[in-house]
Amino acid sequence: MGAKTKAERQQLFLFTSGILIEQRQTQGGVLRTAVLLLGACDTDTEGPRRLAALVLVGSCGALLVYGFMAPPSRSVLRDEEGTVGQAGRAVTLSCSYSGFSAPRVEWKFVHGDTTSLVCYDNKITASYADRVTFSQNGITFQSVTRKDTGTYTCMVTEDSGNNYGEVSIQLTVLVPPSKPTVNIPSSVTIGSRAVLTCSEQDGSPPSKFLWFRDGTLMPTDPKTNRIFSNSTYVLNETSGKLEFKPVTASDSGVYTCQAQNGVGNPMRSDAVRMDAVELNVGGIVAAVIVTLILLGVLIFGIWFAYSRGYFDRAKKGTSTSKKVIYSQPTARSEGEFKQTSSFLV
Repeated sequence: MGAKTKAERQQLFLFTSGILIEQRQTQGGVLRTAVLLLGACDTDTEGPRRLAALVLVGSCGALLVYGFMAPPSRSVLRDEEGTVGQAGRAVTLSCSYSGFSAPRVEWKFVHGDTTSLVCYDNKITASYADRVTFSQNGITFQSVTRKDTGTYTCMVTEDSGNNYGEVSIQLTVLVPPSKPTVNIPSSVTIGSRAVLTCSEQDGSPPSKFLWFRDGTLMPTDPKTNRIFSNSTYVLNETSGKLEFKPVTASDSGVYTCQAQNGVGNPMRSDAVRMDAVELNVGGIVAAVIVTLILLGVLIFGIWFAYSRGYFDRAKKGTSTSKKVIYSQPTARSEGEFKQTSSFLV
């Protein structure tokens, strides 16, 4: 323990410079105050720190007060948590840092289950090299697309690996919606369930969908508008699904869907007419009756043909039989041979 303390003291009193910060006259003599900057000391686990000593020098002697100076603070900063860029234009993601003597910078991109490395060891990776540039203040996309939307993390470390800091920035690339596609049945039965769908895949952020019937905007709650008060539907603006449960007679009309996300102009789909029709009970009954009559006529015809023996005659006509003609022999003399009978097959 004593050897260790002695070694530390030898290191502590090895100063490199001194600065006189105050000198004033007192009754006992001249009092001088100085700060000594001593050599680096790495006795702690946080890395090297410089040692400072305060020396009070007076006529009666000197007083030495010393201690460790705090290491320089290290930080990684961002200008803002989120960045918005227009598709096809340049975007810069800023990442500033301080307190690193030999910083090594990396950028990571995460979107859903996809993770990729944009920059490694202060160099842009091959997959981004043709459209991204690196600087000490961040990275710059020459032209962003919808696929660049996601979370980017700036990670800064010392070459030695002792210090580390990171920040994350959310990038949203703005893309106007495309013309939506719809799936609308041309005819539905009153009292049944009907689902109308609307979708588009290009808008960023994702589009919201509005529905129109005969040119009038359909509210989310049909009871809030007198025109749609007799309808019972559920409208989902996020998924674009319009569900009638059940369909009423007032639901007939021309339907269109509009996609919008605050970027560019809203886009409307083609107009499609949907008719709500009554269930034709009379037609169904008539069809059943006609089917039963035809079935009865068929059964009667089969019975009539069987009772008249048409099926038996057909069997006899197709079967084969053998006919035998036999005649009794007549008297004949001995030694005389004569044909007495014949067979016809």
